[in-house]
Amino acid sequence: MADRTAGAARLALVVGALGVVFGDIGTSPIYTLQTVFSPSDPHPVPVSAGNVFGVVSTVFWSVMIIVTVTYVLLAMRADNDGEGGIMALITLLRGLGGGQSRGQGTGRGLRVAAVLAGLGIFGAALFFGDSMITPAISVLSSVEGLKVVQPSLHDFVVPITAVIIVLLFLIQRRGTATVGRMFGPVMIVWFVTIGGFGVAGITQHPAILRALSPSYAVDFLAGHFGTAFFALAAIVLAVTGAEALYADMGHFGRPAITWAWLALVFPACALSYLGQGALILQHPEHVSSPFFLLAPGWARLPLVLLATAATVIASQAVITGAYSVAAQAAELGYLPRLRIAHTSESTIGQIYVPWINWLLLVAVLTLVFAFRSSAALAFAFGMAVTGTITITTLMFFYLARLRWRWPLGLLVPGAGVLLAVDLLFFGANLTKVVHGAWLPLLIALTAFTIMTTWERGRRIVTARRQRREGSLREFVEALRDAPSIIRVPGTAVFLNRGKQTAPLALRSNVEHNHVRHDLVLILSVETLPVPRVPAGERLAVDDLGYSDDRISHITVRFGYMEKPDVLSALRAIDPASLEGQPLNLATASYFLSTIELRIGDEPTMARWRKRLFIATSHITADAAEHFGLPRDRTVIMGSHIEV
Repeated sequence: MADRTAGAARLALVVGALGVVFGDIGTSPIYTLQTVFSPSDPHPVPVSAGNVFGVVSTVFWSVMIIVTVTYVLLAMRADNDGEGGIMALITLLRGLGGGQSRGQGTGRGLRVAAVLAGLGIFGAALFFGDSMITPAISVLSSVEGLKVVQPSLHDFVVPITAVIIVLLFLIQRRGTATVGRMFGPVMIVWFVTIGGFGVAGITQHPAILRALSPSYAVDFLAGHFGTAFFALAAIVLAVTGAEALYADMGHFGRPAITWAWLALVFPACALSYLGQGALILQHPEHVSSPFFLLAPGWARLPLVLLATAATVIASQAVITGAYSVAAQAAELGYLPRLRIAHTSESTIGQIYVPWINWLLLVAVLTLVFAFRSSAALAFAFGMAVTGTITITTLMFFYLARLRWRWPLGLLVPGAGVLLAVDLLFFGANLTKVVHGAWLPLLIALTAFTIMTTWERGRRIVTARRQRREGSLREFVEALRDAPSIIRVPGTAVFLNRGKQTAPLALRSNVEHNHVRHDLVLILSVETLPVPRVPAGERLAVDDLGYSDDRISHITVRFGYMEKPDVLSALRAIDPASLEGQPLNLATASYFLSTIELRIGDEPTMARWRKRLFIATSHITADAAEHFGLPRDRTVIMGSHIEV
């Protein structure tokens, strides 16, 4: 019975992964070959038998090398407590640096790790650009299928796309698991359908199967390099979604994603590309929309509707990936504390981040109305993808060498081949900068600047705050020897980050008001990587060595699925730990320390970066709401710090 239940759970994860992870890469057949041979491309590929075989072969082996080898077989081995994506690699590199400092490496190795971590932040910034462009191009490309069915519907493409995108972002709050259960069966139908139409196309021209030989890709690249190099900027569309696949690993786990890719997604996509290639060989005039024209006339409208559903799901992959990247960036200190809703009790990585959700919605709608067609967006698409893939490959192999001690004889050739492929794609996309590839670069530079500015500013503010707070134990000891401090009745709860330093609100109350409450509780909240914390492990009380002073530090632990309800946790305190005195929470006051940031004259950062840091601080989640504190009894005491 247990085995059957476990098997059902694994199957549910696979279906959920199909509904969330593979939408982006699984809908690439809609527009990849169409874009490669598009006459509107600045460097179009002429339609000929040799070019069709070469392009289809290059597409197949690009997917095999980048997605199957780089991501599924290699990169997904590197996870940070189950979380994947480029931010997970940055975390692992940071840990590696700590190990090196204890003698496991050299100063040069530390510098390389730091440079790669910086590149990783830029890669994460590129992924944010990808998560904005993907929903726009994916939904636009599918709705454009209406023009194939009925050309007069051209003017309705953009409005319909906008409505679909708004609805997509509105359902995100329901959680990844719920969305996956809704979308998973749709994607199974999608992959079976595109694979079936691909088989039908292949049967009309079986010779296309020869494109599975890598020799055709090599001949295309070597024999027609001038044409093939520029074609790579469009061929890369076949691998979009690879980084989202890795970033979404925390939502479903490596086994579910691997099985779904190898058993269904990759075979279906490969069959679709081969079928489209066969169609173009037979009917070169169908190159304008080979995906939809591969279906018989009666099936095209249903295929458009199915494709629209699939591309909505395609957007889901990068949206959930963006949640994961943003949450990890906040945890690493590259973004402020964001409000994060955990939506699964079994998988910690399944989250919803409202601020990121609404930011993406505005950005995606802006792109849809600005570009108005998938062809226009296609030139911008590959830049973000290839940059992130190249950085991920570089970071993974450095990590593999220093963490797992992979032999150089195996690592250098493997890394050389994969990086050569990545850099070839990246170079090809650089040729599209003036045609739209500037957009993801601009988005990435903006996000990179915000993240690095926040990380630098946070370190400056934290260091100055710690100096101002001082040692908690020294403060409590000094309080014993200060007879001028008046002790007033009541209970005061001061929230603090730990028990090393004194809360600024407590220090201010004593130094400026010369009073302290009869019972002082200094409270720190920890979130553990488990769904729920047992009641017996919820609290830890420390009297700081002076039990008679009635000043205690309390650590409250919550699981990631639990709302951090401070009041409920405090009610469970054993009076014996507070000298047997009952804790009257009905009249207790709660104190929060807040920092007002000001621009100072010290050359810590450029003045414009100081302004950016202060502006970014305004998106920090409200602490009183987050911890469930009563507003009418919560006192916010501030101090100012210059940056």
